[in-house]
Amino acid sequence: MGEAPQNLGPFIIQLLFGIIFAFAILGVALLIKPKKRSKPHDTFECGVSYYGDARGLFNIKFYLVAVLFILFDIEAVFLYPWAINLIKFKQAGLGGFILIEMFLFIFILAVGLYYIWKKGALEWD
Repeated sequence: MGEAPQNLGPFIIQLLFGIIFAFAILGVALLIKPKKRSKPHDTFECGVSYYGDARGLFNIKFYLVAVLFILFDIEAVFLYPWAINLIKFKQAGLGGFILIEMFLFIFILAVGLYYIWKKGALEWD
């Protein structure tokens, strides 16, 4: 494990720089924003007329697909460091435990995929 830093000066400077930068960007945005509000136009910038309300309801399938993408993307993010560090765990005598733990992780995700597949969350009717 690493040890705690002895000097917090660089951390505090970076934190202050981040806060000042955020407020500076917001201040510049307030200064250069349009002063006069314009009325809504009849078409989008591309020339296509709009219809309905912008706050209309979306199909829940869009949100389900987004959540599922994030879920399985995180799975891939966890698999890569596990594969890289498996040799170190094997040398430490924990190779079998880590391998079983990862198969359990993949099994839980596979059960989740089977569940959403059977529920029809992946169907676009």
